[in-house]
Amino acid sequence: MTLRINDIAPDFEAETTQGTIKFHDWIGDGYAVLFSHPKDFTPVCTTELGYMGGMLDEFAKRGAKVIGISVDPIDSHEKWKKDIELATGNTVDYPLIGDPELKIAKLYDMLPASAGNTSEGRTPADNQTVRSVFVIGPDKKIKLVLTYPMTTGRNFDEILRALDSIKLTAEHQVATPAQWKQGEDVIIVTAVSDEDAVKRFGEFDRVLPYLRKTSQPGS
Repeated sequence: MTLRINDIAPDFEAETTQGTIKFHDWIGDGYAVLFSHPKDFTPVCTTELGYMGGMLDEFAKRGAKVIGISVDPIDSHEKWKKDIELATGNTVDYPLIGDPELKIAKLYDMLPASAGNTSEGRTPADNQTVRSVFVIGPDKKIKLVLTYPMTTGRNFDEILRALDSIKLTAEHQVATPAQWKQGEDVIIVTAVSDEDAVKRFGEFDRVLPYLRKTSQPGS
């Protein structure tokens, strides 16, 4: 199954470092960030989980929960958490899903069905495609998918920026331009007429016949 933006995020039940969850119930009525890792005790992922541990408050401010997954069992995750804190100074206070049978990695199209049914004996290279970030909305639909190579650490500030855009554009008929950051001007979507644009946003700047910019709503 290939997952695309606006598909329903597959639901599942799994063991985590914070107990058993049913994914859609765990998400609740907010946003969720699910980010995956090919194996415990890998160097790049160690830095990533630690960095995310230091950003939890920022995601919480935006009504977003964070959950990680690695295709290893829970007891391995618990040992890895100690290394993560030692290396980064941040604790992993969000749940980590255990996926030793590779079920969730396959469910989210990160591993092929032919990958087998156990994480035992598999190297990080065998699982290298388990390097995706999924942002999921309150409607349980996928809003963003990013997949990184094993050698490139993820930029979680960018994921936070993208989440700001996703939330803003879900609430208003706007889009965000390249390099947009919170508080900067936005684009009025083409479905909004000039007359409605004035009613909704006040003044706007017509850059091109199809490109109109205005101040960020609520800023």
